[in-house]
Amino acid sequence: MSSPLEQLSAGALGWLGGNLDFFDPFSANVRSAPLARAKAALELALLCHCADRLAEPPQALGEAGALVRGLWQDPDLPRLFAEVPKYTSGYGLIYAALAPDAIDDAQVRAVLAGLDPAFLSPRGKSPYQRVEVRHYADKAGVRHTIEPYAELLPHSPLVAFRAAGPGEAPSGDGAPLTLPQAYAVTHTAFYLGDFGRTAPGLGGDALAHARDLADRLLRHSVEHDLWDLAAELVLTQFILGSEPLDTPSGAAAVECLVRAQRPDGALPGRSAASAADPSASGGEFFRAAYHTTLVTALMALIVASPRPS
Repeated sequence: MSSPLEQLSAGALGWLGGNLDFFDPFSANVRSAPLARAKAALELALLCHCADRLAEPPQALGEAGALVRGLWQDPDLPRLFAEVPKYTSGYGLIYAALAPDAIDDAQVRAVLAGLDPAFLSPRGKSPYQRVEVRHYADKAGVRHTIEPYAELLPHSPLVAFRAAGPGEAPSGDGAPLTLPQAYAVTHTAFYLGDFGRTAPGLGGDALAHARDLADRLLRHSVEHDLWDLAAELVLTQFILGSEPLDTPSGAAAVECLVRAQRPDGALPGRSAASAADPSASGGEFFRAAYHTTLVTALMALIVASPRPS
């Protein structure tokens, strides 16, 4: 019998593999805005990038990898970023950072050359934004002026954010943090720990605080069926050095995700409250389900794999 993580991984990867046409921003079936189309492709590339680093990459992602390699050499993909100038440099940097191996990188180098130098500086950015830019800039091999992680850590969401106490909750449901703050916590962990590849550089009281914050957020996510955030927080626990299935909150979150997973392997939305209607069209269902399904697959693959030495 497969473990809960294996069940989540196999189901999610199966659904993703069966819906690759919707990840192709130039498919006739895709009718969303240019930036949304680009975002789906970038997220698929992140999954392939992280999976390729595992000791045993899943064969189920073979066709996804082929799609990503083709897209990364298609000049029309970077043009989608230019549709919304506010995101051109950010998406361009991620595109370069996630470029697959063994492709002609001329187009990637051209995108890097066109980045706005101001985007690669700390000016006007929060500590969280600076951590994000540094992560992708380092991965892309591009020069930047963002401070070292050691200087950013004390001010980052993992360390600086404090969970609301009794009567102080920022929302009526008793959430320890607002939803944007909670996602800033998980994403900071992802960047500092390179999605489970390295230690995030926390120790002592800072590490204890980050683990406690993740635990509180995860218990709340399970209680309110916030599936996407729950999957991200399980991965955050792993990055922070915990074994999620050995923690009550982590084990409960995996059980929550197993219950939410449909027979076809999809997680139908970011939460129970936002789940796609069963009568939704293929494109509508994809837009509601793909991110949480992909994050769940990513979490299950990484948490079930041996930690890098």
